[in-house]
Amino acid sequence: MSQITIEHNPSPERLKELGVASWPIWEKEISKFPLDFDEKETAYVLEGEIIVTPIGGEPVRIVPGDLVVFSVGLDSLWEVAKPLRKHYNHG
Repeated sequence: MSQITIEHNPSPERLKELGVASWPIWEKEISKFPLDFDEKETAYVLEGEIIVTPIGGEPVRIVPGDLVVFSVGLDSLWEVAKPLRKHYNHG
């Protein structure tokens, strides 16, 4: 199973069902950094672009409109290519 799952352009009904609008927002400037997940995170990208590369894996491009699940135990390198703004939820 992939450690990064992307649902492109989920429907407004799907976003409402998940309660995305009530999730906190995280913003990050253009940068590169390691990010390890000790809990599952679901994110919905509002703005920006990121390239997430799992350690030992292939890069994954994530853009606005993507609903992304990062699995527990994912060790990755993040490259924020365009300033990022996303909703996120842990658990």
